[in-house]
Order: sequence, then structure tokens, then C-alpha cells
Amino acid sequence: MEMKLPGQEGFEASSAPRNIPSGELDSNPDPGTGPSPDGPSDTESKELGVPKDPLLFIQLNELLGWPQALEWRETGRWVLFEEKLEVAAGRWSAPHVPTLALPSLQKLRSLLAEGLVLLDCPAQSLLELVEQVTRVESLSPELRGQLQALLLQRPQHYNQTTGTRLCWGSTHPRKASDNEEAPLREQCQNPLRQKLPPGAEAGTVLAGELGFLAQPLGAFVRLRNPVVLGSLTEVSLPSRFFCLLLGPRMLGKGYHEMGRAAAVLLSDPQFQWSVRRASNLHDLLAALDAFLEEVTVLPPGRWDPTARIPPPKCLPSQHKRLPSQQREIRGPAVPRLTSAEDRHRHGPHAHSPELQRTGRLFGGLIQDVRRKVPWYPSDFLDALHLQCFSAVLYIYLATVTNAITFGGLLGDATDGAQGVLESFLGTAVAGAAFCLMAGQPLTILSSTGPVLVFERLLFSFSRDYSLDYLPFRLWVGIWVATFCLVLVATEASVLVRYFTRFTEEGFCALISLIFIYDAVGKMLNLTHTYPIQKPGSSAYGCLCQYPGPGGNESQWIRTKPKDRDDIVSMVRKGLSDFSSVLAILLGCGLDAFLGLATPKLMVPREFKPTLPGRGWLVSPFGANPWWWSVAAALPALLLSILIFMDQQITAVILNRMEYRLQKGAGFHLDLFCVAVLMLLTSALGLPWYVSATVISLAHMDSLRRESRACAPGERPNFLGIREQRLTGLVVFILTGASIFLAPVLKFIPMPVLYGIFLYMGVAALSSIQFTKRVKLLLMPAKHQPDLLLLRHVPLTRVHLFTAIQLACLGLLWIIKSTPAAIIFPLMLLGLVGVRKALERVFSPQELLWLDELMPEEERSIPEKGLEPEHSFSGSDSEDSELMYQPKAPEINISVN
Repeated sequence: MEMKLPGQEGFEASSAPRNIPSGELDSNPDPGTGPSPDGPSDTESKELGVPKDPLLFIQLNELLGWPQALEWRETGRWVLFEEKLEVAAGRWSAPHVPTLALPSLQKLRSLLAEGLVLLDCPAQSLLELVEQVTRVESLSPELRGQLQALLLQRPQHYNQTTGTRLCWGSTHPRKASDNEEAPLREQCQNPLRQKLPPGAEAGTVLAGELGFLAQPLGAFVRLRNPVVLGSLTEVSLPSRFFCLLLGPRMLGKGYHEMGRAAAVLLSDPQFQWSVRRASNLHDLLAALDAFLEEVTVLPPGRWDPTARIPPPKCLPSQHKRLPSQQREIRGPAVPRLTSAEDRHRHGPHAHSPELQRTGRLFGGLIQDVRRKVPWYPSDFLDALHLQCFSAVLYIYLATVTNAITFGGLLGDATDGAQGVLESFLGTAVAGAAFCLMAGQPLTILSSTGPVLVFERLLFSFSRDYSLDYLPFRLWVGIWVATFCLVLVATEASVLVRYFTRFTEEGFCALISLIFIYDAVGKMLNLTHTYPIQKPGSSAYGCLCQYPGPGGNESQWIRTKPKDRDDIVSMVRKGLSDFSSVLAILLGCGLDAFLGLATPKLMVPREFKPTLPGRGWLVSPFGANPWWWSVAAALPALLLSILIFMDQQITAVILNRMEYRLQKGAGFHLDLFCVAVLMLLTSALGLPWYVSATVISLAHMDSLRRESRACAPGERPNFLGIREQRLTGLVVFILTGASIFLAPVLKFIPMPVLYGIFLYMGVAALSSIQFTKRVKLLLMPAKHQPDLLLLRHVPLTRVHLFTAIQLACLGLLWIIKSTPAAIIFPLMLLGLVGVRKALERVFSPQELLWLDELMPEEERSIPEKGLEPEHSFSGSDSEDSELMYQPKAPEINISVN
């Protein structure tokens, strides 16, 4: 019978009286010592919730070779997961979740109950430790000497050299006179050391069969102060725990499995927490019993015991496994909700200070400025990192692509009144000013599809009524800036609390589809302008010949890729950071090498307006009657709604809690900056700019911070975003300078830039939860993933919610593509109304899992409470891998 390592069921350790005699030696001066010196204090424990003990590396050394030549060999190691030594394959196994036989834990408990337990042992060397461990009455002086010599023998570690060959460590026996505490060169150069965080400690388990022992010998030692025990472990780390399991021969792999059981126990966070603070044998056995209460038993004959369970993508929460003593340390004054309760009960913005009304005119704007000013110096200092350089190159090319694409589309929509040069200049001026003044400088301003649709409609209206377009557009911009300033003064940005995931996903899906549609459309148009040549044509630089059935000739040469194991991890990281840039350079190189006839990037060479005869400042009236300046307020009202929705939905997505932003948001300040820039761009005849959802998400994802020292099997932890202003500022400065970089940029093929456009749209669309739920519509029930959502909401209700989102998205796309697009801003606002109406279709419990609660629902939940079948407490599935409760950002665009 096998059992799986505990991880999800809650437990509460049984209370253990402290007056039971222990197996401690009299040499221990303080048997009641509490937390170790390396552990946090009680005050820190209350602040952090869970005490942060040093990470423990556990190694299993087995005694092999009886009776010919006894030797210690490392056969397994644990950090978070188990790695077994595969001698025949010459490598360590992939990290996996350890499984144990239940009898091995029972035998280990019996052996420890009858054996020697030393807590806070004062030994300062391996020799002193061995002397204390072998001070057992059942051993004769002769056996004690043999056992001490055996324990002092240097173990053999499986070390990986600089090549691919694996070799055993030193096999020479160690004498007491040797400098046994000096670490070996192999220990210092072990690559595993780089994956362990500073302050890590070691625990060693020695197990094996020893013929000259008449009865089993078990010992468990916790050193008072961690000490480096020479070459006992493969990595030079100070040892905290030492476990010895020896005895006469027995059937099967008794001592091997008991050694694995001891190592798995030490690798368990809660057992380790308890044993670090244990004061006697009873505390140690109580911690082991608590571990046994949590184990999950797998029935024999229903699974393969040799199968290895891969590490989960997300480790379950340890909060439910806190022992009673640890809960007392945290204290009752620090209540903690589970991730599901915290996320669904309070929503993503419930306690955000940026969304609290002050009740004063421009009160929210003033609070945003006060909140962001202290961070301003660090907004530039935090950008001094190589990752920011990679982000600049990536986002610069994306921004240039966007400026060229929308500039060309704008030129077509306005008959040359605006063009690529205005797009470049407006992107540079507006974007740089926004990065310097905005509350969330990670936002990338750009022309967007919805605003472009409105520009096209406004130009058509001006042409139909014989109006001078740019002056009329200037007044529309003045009114929009005025309306936006009114929204800032009245703190209307707090209404973004009503923008739930339903609204965010609909808007993000629409923008992503616009990106995909435009990119595919541009590439399909290239097939007409630059048709694909038939085989045998020499119009292109690449010529493939088909000589006949005997084979195929080509100019391509296939090379064997290098082994990835030979690549240094830092080089791999650098390549992944610059993967998009390298792909663009590769595309440019192939285009130049093959001499393909592809359209190249067109950048204006002269700094002058696209429309002949006009200056940079737009005349307020031109040929239009004066009263058109007042009539412009009506279209400006619709555009104001569009600007508010476009800007604030993007801001809500970028400032979600999942991104772990430390410097706060600035909804009011961002909208104020957009209003001022709207006035500036209207006066200069430049395009209008708001936050670009897809590019901004790509910008944030390119600045993700992840933990570097990861234990084997552990995924890098998402640490947050590198919040700063410099990357966006440099991107927009380079965009403005691109006007003068035409000799260099003219070699970039447009299909490469369209590929970036397509990639960003597909990546953004595939990463939102809406897309994942759409897949459920086409997936048989037996193949659907085990999502927590599907455990609490009937599948038909999930499909109904998804179908409503699809209908809203389809309606938005149809309206955007028809002459009725003038009401497109109202339809975006209508998404909030549709979400409000869904409260009549779905119960609050269903909306908890399908979406998020609106402010009114959040206030009613604490009063009404949750029905038992929908309650979050006590659910064993709460710590599962959740699509709707990720540890990292939910909407992201990978640049790797």
C-alpha cells in the first residue's frame, strides 16, 4: 500500500504534554530550548503569518557492500521534491512527488520511539556528533569503535563534472585526524548550490543494513547550531538534522524505505516546523503522527507504485496545515481568508485606496499625485537592469509597428489629412509625456482600433457636411478634454469598480481580434502585391528544384543543434529575454540573405505634415461656421465615453492584484494626463491616444520578475513587475527618432512586423479566461480539466455565461464594422449594464466563480452569507490548481 505526500487535507496537530521523559542526554544543557536561532521571532511570525525557517536540503546516504566492502553512497536527495539516483542512466531523476509505503513510516516511528533522540545537540564537528550518537548502552566498546569508524568513512557522492560524464566522489576512508570539516572541491562547485537560497541548511539520513548489529539502532539529532560536517553531504551546507537508521538484515528494502520515509518527513514544511521546535521525544512522535493523519492512501492494484508523480504547477496552500502551536503564534488578531474567499469576497479593487472617494473636487487626483511623488526617483533607478533593455527593444518594435499600421490606416480613413509622420510624432510626444507624468507609467499609449473607427466616422461626417475636418476635429478634442477633466474632478474613475472580469474580457478579446484581423488582412494583401512565385521561377533569391523521384535538392543546410545541457543557464535566460528581438533579426537576416522581394518599413524622411499646405498648429475655425464649435460637443460626448472606457478598462487590467504592483495605481492622474494630451494632439492635428491594452500587457510581461534560485522541480516564483518609467520613455524617444533612422529601419520587412502584431493578438486572446471557457464548449465532459469552477457551477450554467459573452463580443464586432459604429462607445458602456442584468440570471454564488461581484453584491454577501453547498471553508479542492485563482497575472503575453 502506497501513500502520497500530504498537501491538501487540513489537520490540527494533537497536543502533547511536555512532562514526558525524552531520550535526551544529560549533556544537553537546555532541553527546553524553543525556536532555533535562525528561526524568526514570535513578533515576526505574527507579521508574516507563517514563520520563515531556512530551506532544508535533505540527503539520503545508504550503506552498501555488506559483507565484502562497506561504503556509504548517496542514493537520493530532497529539497521540495524527491530526486532518485539512476546509476545505470548516469544521472539524477527528474524531481517528483515522493510516495511511501505505509509500513515504512510505521517501522520508522517504532525505531525512533525506542531509539536515541538528541534535541539541541551541542556537537561542533562530525567526530563529536558520531561519538554522541554511538553512546548507546546496547553497544559494546568494540562494536562502538567499529560503528564510529564506519560513520566517519567519507561517503561517495554522485557529482556531475563539467562535461556530460558523471563520476563518484572520493572513495578514500577518512581518519579522525583528517581535516574532516574542510569541504571538498566537488562540494563547492556543485551546481545545485546555486539553486539553494542563502541560509539554506542540510539534513542527512544514514540508513542501511549492518550484519554485526544484533538489534536495530535508530537516532535522531537536531543540532543546536548548524555545523558544516565535512563531506557528509554533496553540497557544502551547515547541517541541522542527522538521522541514523541501522540494523541487521531484513526482507525487502526495509532500511532503504525507512531512510526515504525519514527524508520525506524532513522535507515536509509542517513536520519540519514542528521538529525544529520540539523539546522532547513525545513532541517528535506527535509531529510524525500529525503527518500520518494527513497522508493520502492509494489502494494497491489501482496504480503503478513505480510511477513518478510530477510536481504540481502550483504548490497548495500550507495555511490549512498549520499546527495548533503555529496558529497560537500567529494570534487571533490576524485573520486570514483563503485565496478563494479573499479574491471573490472582496474583489480586485475593494480595498484599493485609489478607488476610494474623497468627496472633494479633484480629491482623487491630488491623492494620486501625493501617492506617486515619493516613488518618482525610484521610477528611474529601478530601470537600471538588463531586462529593461530587452523590454525597450521589444516594445519599441511593437510600438513602431503599431504607429506605422495605424498611421497608414488613418491616412486611408482621412484621405491624407493625417498619416504615418503624424502617427510617429504623436506617439513620441504623447507617449513620452505620459510616461513622465502618469500614475501608471507602464501603460503604453497608442492609437487603438475603437478610436480609429471613431476617427473614420468623424471624417465621413465632415466630408458629408462639407466641413473643414481638422478644425472641426480640434473642437471635438477640446470638448473631450473638458468632459474628461469633469470626470477627473468628480472622481468618476471610482466607477471602474463595476468593471468586472466580464467587461474586461469582452474588451480585451475585442482588441485582440482587431490585432489579429489587421495583421492577417495585411499579410493577405501582400499576396496580391507580392504574389508567391511558382516552382521554377527565379524571381526570388531562394530556388528549390525538384529533379525527380530520386530526391529533392535544396540550398538549405541542416545543422545539428547543440545539446541544451551545454548552454549555461544565464545564457539561456538572456536568449529567452531577447527571443522576440532575435526572431526579428533572424527574419531580417533571412530576407537579406535570400534576397526576397518583400515590402520594407517605410519611414518619413522629411519632417512636415502629410497634408500639403497646412502648418503644425490647426486653426480653430478654418472655413467652418462658429456654431460648429458648439455642435462638436455631441460627438465629443460619445468619444469621451469611448476614451473613458478604453483608458480605464486597460488601467483596471494592468493594475490587478495578480501583478503585485508595489507603487500603486493612478486612475485619476492617468485620465487627467490623457485629457491634457487630447487637447495637445488635437491642436497639432495628431492622432488621439489612449492606453493600448495588448502592447501595455506585453510591456508589463516583458518586465516580469521571477525568483532565480529555484529548487529542483520548483517553478520560478512570480515576484512582481519591475515598475519604472524609463523603458516607456526610451521607447517613445526612439519612436520619435525613428523619423531620422530611415536608412537603418528601411531594411526591416513589413511581414516581420505584421508577425509581431499577430503574435501579440493571439497571445493576448489565448491567455484570457474567456478563451479557456470557450474551449469547454467544444470539449467532451470526460476530457475537460478538473477545474474548481466546474465543481461548484453546473456545466450548462458555465456554457450559458460563456454564450452571453460570445454574443456581446459578436455584437460589438458587428457594430464596429457597420455605419452604426457611431454608437460603439455606448455599446462598450453597455457591457457593464449586461453584467448587472446577469444578476437576475445567475445566483451570487455562481457569479462568485464565473466572474466577480459588483460592489452592491460584495456588501450583501457578509449579511446574507453563503449557502453551505457553495461555502469556501472546508473544501479540500480549495488548494487545487485553479484557472480562476492563479498566483501570477491572469492576462499575460509571454515573450519567451
